[in-house]
Amino acid sequence: MTMRAIAGDDELVTTFGAEAPNLRGHRSRLPLPSRDLPADEVACVRGNADAQALKLAHHDEAVHAAHSPVGQNARAIFEAAEQARVEAIGANAMSGMAENLDAALDERCRAQGFARMRERSEAPLSDIVGLLMREHLTGRPVPECTRHIVDEWRNAVEEKAGKDLAQLGKCLHDQTEFAQLTRNIISELGMADELGETPDDMDDADQDEDQSDAESDSNEEGGEGQQPEASSSEQVEMAEGEGDEGDEQAVEVQSDEEMVDADPEDSGEGKQPWRPNNLSGDPSSHPNYKVFSTAFDETIAAEDLCDSEELTRLRAYLDQQLQQLHGVVSRLANRLQRRLMAKQNRAWEFDLEEGMLDAARLSRVVIDPMHPLSYKMEQDTDFRDTVVTLLLDNSGSMRGRPITVAALCADILARTLERCSVKVEILGFTTRAWKGGQSREKWLNEGKPANPGRLNDLRHIVYKSADAPWRRARRNLGLMMREGLLKENIDGEALIWAHNRLLGRPEQRRILMVISDGAPVDDSTLSINAGNYLEKHLREVIEYIETRSPVELIAIGIGHDVTRYYRRAVTIVDAEQLGGAMTEKLAELFDEEAPSRPVPGGQKRQPNAGAEAGGLSRTSMAQLRRAAAKERSR
Repeated sequence: MTMRAIAGDDELVTTFGAEAPNLRGHRSRLPLPSRDLPADEVACVRGNADAQALKLAHHDEAVHAAHSPVGQNARAIFEAAEQARVEAIGANAMSGMAENLDAALDERCRAQGFARMRERSEAPLSDIVGLLMREHLTGRPVPECTRHIVDEWRNAVEEKAGKDLAQLGKCLHDQTEFAQLTRNIISELGMADELGETPDDMDDADQDEDQSDAESDSNEEGGEGQQPEASSSEQVEMAEGEGDEGDEQAVEVQSDEEMVDADPEDSGEGKQPWRPNNLSGDPSSHPNYKVFSTAFDETIAAEDLCDSEELTRLRAYLDQQLQQLHGVVSRLANRLQRRLMAKQNRAWEFDLEEGMLDAARLSRVVIDPMHPLSYKMEQDTDFRDTVVTLLLDNSGSMRGRPITVAALCADILARTLERCSVKVEILGFTTRAWKGGQSREKWLNEGKPANPGRLNDLRHIVYKSADAPWRRARRNLGLMMREGLLKENIDGEALIWAHNRLLGRPEQRRILMVISDGAPVDDSTLSINAGNYLEKHLREVIEYIETRSPVELIAIGIGHDVTRYYRRAVTIVDAEQLGGAMTEKLAELFDEEAPSRPVPGGQKRQPNAGAEAGGLSRTSMAQLRRAAAKERSR
């Protein structure tokens, strides 16, 4: 009702869910708060609701579309400016709404990783300009998590467009004038080429066209003897040539830093549309890594690589091979399940003045009618919703026991985490052919150009998506037993693929576990490029994820030392140790941020102080490992 009143839209329908907040027509989607409705989450939900209602009330889509720039970077700034304008109208009118909008903005900035940004090239210029506009329009400071990076940009932006930023408040309620002023700011920031035509320019062009049409009509009526300066076909050719040249100039888009400073030494990473902490999906955009052709790469579901009957047969073969190991891994998985479920246990608070009536203490009221009623309240622990991606190396060196054990462990771990309300995605990576495939053939047909970069066809396999239940994806893991599937491995691009899939998930915590048996190997690529070509790219990708991404990365190496690549990694000698390593590394991750909870006596219970706090002690973990070793020896 509040959103309808603010928006002035009686047909507005609001729903709640885990997805990001969005507004489409008369349908609003808001984040679903926790059951106990903490004050910060309630303020964030209200802030998102207020922002959407204000946009419905004060935003004219026709005016916005008429003034919107054509370039992607300029359009992003234009969108951020319009959102800042509509929110400023509500924030200046109502202080309570201003606080809600601040809470939603702070949560949004934290989710985008502003707190970790230290260099100007890491922050998108559109968000920085939007924050500075909001500060000028409302007088309210930027969120604390963005203050450092905003201050890094502030002088550069205000030096170029400070006068127009100061004038924004005068046209706050006039969307057309505000849009024109925003276009001036974009031009001052060095993106005039991305603005395109203004509505006034288009009106003038229409008038000129009408005038020229009238003149041509008059010439046709009374001036047949007059010769035009150029024929119509020549004019068309000239116009097409001019348009082609203009298009070539428009393609050259500067990075965000170049737009402000125009300094070639300070070029940033603004050439692709920005997404928070997202690695570029096109590996060829990395300066030290090239791809000769992506035309033959594929991302495919496991069930599309073979028919249903063959999948059933391969799954039965997998189960038959792993009967002895199944018991050990299952026991380890059950330990992990108890460990995670302990972190989600609910507690009760008693002897409260409000809440749920405590029937167990009614006897005191019967004995003494003057004794007040006692209430209790259920209290949930802070256990963030989580998604885990298992990225399995499907290279030829994993053939045999390693890939069999990896398939079983992924299967049981997915089932275990699903019981704990943790979603799991299982992915695999290999190549479509040995030694190059169609990419190499294309390279040969084109005369073997120098420095081709990656020279093979990728195959990325989705065995189980995060939203698919385990029972539906169980058969897919049998595909790893298929003869001829396992070929070569290009780990860097596989990490980019899995990482970007995780960034698209709505969960608060994202974990990527890589299971591999060594360095990336592709004979076709390494025979043409440097011997460390793929390894160098892998190191660059890992460094990016570990230092600048919200995704938590861990790795398990089978028979090879992967600690030289990954900061958080473990190397196992025998493939049968994989189950214990997976469960232990995941348990360590969940224990790292386990909150301490008050216990009777005023003391704090530490996250690793026993199973009741959601974890096992070091002694218990050692006993668990010894038990697993004994079980394997049997």
